[in-house]
Amino acid sequence: MTTLRETEGKTLPDAWDYQGQPADRSTTGGWTSAAMILGGEACERLTTLGIAVNLVTYLTGTMHLGNATSANTVTNFLGTSFMLCLLGGFVADTFLGRYLTIAIFATVQATGVTILTISTVVPSLRPPNCTAGSDSPCIPASGKQLMVLYLALYLTALGTGGLKSSVSGFGSDQFDDSNKVERKQMTNFFNWFFFFISIGSLAAVTILVYIEDNLGRQWGYGICACAIVLGLVVFLSGTRRYRFKKLAGSPLTQFAAVFVAAWKKRNIDLPSDLSLLYNVDDGQKKMQKQKLPHSKQFRFLDKAAIKIPESASSTRMMINKWSLSTLTDVEEVKMIIGMLPVWATTILFWTVYAQMTTFSVSQATSMDRKIGSFQIPPASLTVFFVGSILLTVPVYDRIVVPAARKLLKNPQGLTPLQRIGVGLVLSIFAMVAAALTELKRLRAARSHGLTDNPTAEIPLSVFWLVPQFFLVGSGEAFTYIGQLDFFLRECPKGMKTMSTGLFLSTLSLGFFFSSALVTIVHKVTGDRKPWLADNLNQGKLYDFYWLLAILSALNLLIYLACAKWYVYKDKRLAEEGIELEEVEICAH
Repeated sequence: MTTLRETEGKTLPDAWDYQGQPADRSTTGGWTSAAMILGGEACERLTTLGIAVNLVTYLTGTMHLGNATSANTVTNFLGTSFMLCLLGGFVADTFLGRYLTIAIFATVQATGVTILTISTVVPSLRPPNCTAGSDSPCIPASGKQLMVLYLALYLTALGTGGLKSSVSGFGSDQFDDSNKVERKQMTNFFNWFFFFISIGSLAAVTILVYIEDNLGRQWGYGICACAIVLGLVVFLSGTRRYRFKKLAGSPLTQFAAVFVAAWKKRNIDLPSDLSLLYNVDDGQKKMQKQKLPHSKQFRFLDKAAIKIPESASSTRMMINKWSLSTLTDVEEVKMIIGMLPVWATTILFWTVYAQMTTFSVSQATSMDRKIGSFQIPPASLTVFFVGSILLTVPVYDRIVVPAARKLLKNPQGLTPLQRIGVGLVLSIFAMVAAALTELKRLRAARSHGLTDNPTAEIPLSVFWLVPQFFLVGSGEAFTYIGQLDFFLRECPKGMKTMSTGLFLSTLSLGFFFSSALVTIVHKVTGDRKPWLADNLNQGKLYDFYWLLAILSALNLLIYLACAKWYVYKDKRLAEEGIELEEVEICAH
């Protein structure tokens, strides 16, 4: 008995060390392991943003691509990075586990950034410089040069997606959520996680962008390559101390299995007695699943739980999940489907956000960026994103939340859907501000006779662009946190990875929609009076911003209707007398 008491709590029942033995609480996990993961994440964020925020100026200035093509390249790169989070999450949950996924995808990202660095050093991998004072147009990048560039970018995107899907989850694995002390440490881990993200972001949009613009891209991208390699080395150095969790399996499989099972039994009528539908209610299942009431929406999916005669008569109940799903699994899938209208109406915000890393940077390139003798790199205006977030969060906590508690009688202040709505409103104002600033910029260009000179510096301060950056940054503080809260709280227990993937896919689709919109607008207006001209002084970028403002306003109306229709999970469960289980914390 003494031996049992001495060993009780020293090993974790659901975690293993690198040798496959039960993890010892004293020698694995905790802050030592988490610190190595945090260091790797800071390097990843520095690398990704160091490339993304200043990429449009590289494409236009060095590769001699048009404004529309450059903008689409940036948004496609960012969109692919976020979309591949779904692939990374699926691979981590189903095949490799989070540790191997991080190690492999970090290597892929390091390979991509290294190729990108090489392409800036080797003269044959970029077009010749433009001849100053010459009337001949600049020679754009050749097919071979673009192939190397795109190979580098999309290898980087693939690596970023795999990392982003697993880093925060693997960090949380280092803490035991059944232990009160470690559960509190886990909360602190996510605070530090966001802090290290901010540190990496600030370093990227200030120091790294300055190096790229003043010392050369080879130095900037070289630092990015060194940073991600350093992050990988730091991550791997903690292997002996990490805690590893058993593969959980991907919720995508459950989602697909419910639809397949329902389709197979599409011609069978639903029984009037719900007890005839297949369900599992043993102790193990209760630990893994949140009990859910039956809903009347999407009744077609209930057919996935109809017990066919063969399975009903089986005593051992050897069930094929592709033919028979539990009623709980069906209800979980219904919950995800019910979240899709909100998911769809938040995509356009990230389309607006995409303009801050593309056309807004192009605007800044043509404006007066001097503070005394110092010239601000155009991409460094992105620092106002971080600044507005840092300002918005305390203002929200100290002013908005107390006021909302009194007015709305909600202890949380604003609900997740209300926070998203505020972000969508701010994005509309951001596009209005962007359009008005562009009109002012064009008037200044005309009054000084600079319309025909695309490289001329227009005597208008770049700080006129601050409102649009600030409004989008504040909107991001509301929308991002609201989305994260909504998708994690409202999704079923055990489907956090899929729900977080849905959230990140809104960013991805927002960037992709930006690319599609730019392509359509450029094709429709390009032959006459192009809105998105290579020479912005001869274009109508303000009309593109007005278009986004109108689309955002229409999208807001649809969102408000969807938000009003949606009923929160805790309210639905409370009506059935079911207690809501604690929500797991996750971050990306």
